[in-house]
Amino acid sequence: MYPRFAEPIPNVTVTVGRDALLACVVDNLRGFKVAWVRMDTQTILSIHHNIITQNPRISLSYNDHRSWYLHIKNVQEVDRGWYMCQVNTDPMRSRKGYLQVVVPPSIIDNMTSTDMVVREGTDVTLVCQASGYPEPYVMWRREDGQDFNYNGESVGVVDGETLTITKVSRLHMGAYLCIASNGVPPSISKRIMLMVQFPPMLSIPNQLEGAYIGQDVTLECHTEAFPSSINYWTTDRGDMIISGEIYYNMLKHIAAHTFMIYY
Repeated sequence: MYPRFAEPIPNVTVTVGRDALLACVVDNLRGFKVAWVRMDTQTILSIHHNIITQNPRISLSYNDHRSWYLHIKNVQEVDRGWYMCQVNTDPMRSRKGYLQVVVPPSIIDNMTSTDMVVREGTDVTLVCQASGYPEPYVMWRREDGQDFNYNGESVGVVDGETLTITKVSRLHMGAYLCIASNGVPPSISKRIMLMVQFPPMLSIPNQLEGAYIGQDVTLECHTEAFPSSINYWTTDRGDMIISGEIYYNMLKHIAAHTFMIYY
């Protein structure tokens, strides 16, 4: 009775850097020999009990002269491909199995945007490129989870390697996350800060304040700007008001790039 393969060689999927094991089970081997071959290069890896390849990451084990195992340590992408287990009958008998090597995503820093400062009303494009196998899927979102205006719509996520915002506004200011994933853990992200420059805006909650002679009075003015503005009060003659015995200036930060000044 000639040798026969008891079962197919299962395809194996391994993350790069891990160890892989390919199994070949042969019944009725008798005096015949088993060999492992890398199919794409036609490289003989082992013949029966002997390792032929010079690759130090490859080893062989067997069990009861029936199960033959090809071990590949610290799997690399170059190991991806078809492997054949063959028996030296005439004609030769063989089975093959595929070793899939997957690579978790990583962001390519020199091809990815860094923190950016732009003027309000201009267009801005953020770029994020990632590598991995399978090819990673890239998406963008704000770090704070808030929706943002994108092409006239309020969105929470934008797919793709580029995020282009036309006529950027101060509302777009904040941290954005580029997230790359391909089903191989872990996913990875990069934080990119978008800062939008805009001129100061003033608002006065109460334009008319009244008080009796001798009473204290507080005048309030709200300003918003980026970069932060220099704020001060003047008299109707244009003289700057300096804090002293009569006047006291106070600046209070109430929100990002928004201030209240009092005197």
